[in-house]
Amino acid sequence: KRKHHEEASRRCAGLLFAQVCCVRGVDVEQSPPALSLQEGASYTLRCNFSTSPQSVNWYLQNRGGRLIHLFYIPSGTKQDGRLNAMAVPAERRSSLHISSSQTTDS
Repeated sequence: KRKHHEEASRRCAGLLFAQVCCVRGVDVEQSPPALSLQEGASYTLRCNFSTSPQSVNWYLQNRGGRLIHLFYIPSGTKQDGRLNAMAVPAERRSSLHISSSQTTDS
């Protein structure tokens, strides 16, 4: 599974965003709206929701616009390689941290 995410991230542009599942009518505010990755740097994307989500899905969007699923998080944290995602539904927030990005990520 980890190999799949690493291969997926090598094929993708540095655009990441959150999508809320199982909740309709939820507004998502992401900061920053998109990323342009530079080698060796670390980045954090944060999302705030208008209501408490039941779960959060993080996706990476490749250059062709295709979505690649990274994480499903009902709550708590998940890690896969250099990606670390966190969701706190009660506080209506989630974040995705990318450690030591590589040029192959973009």
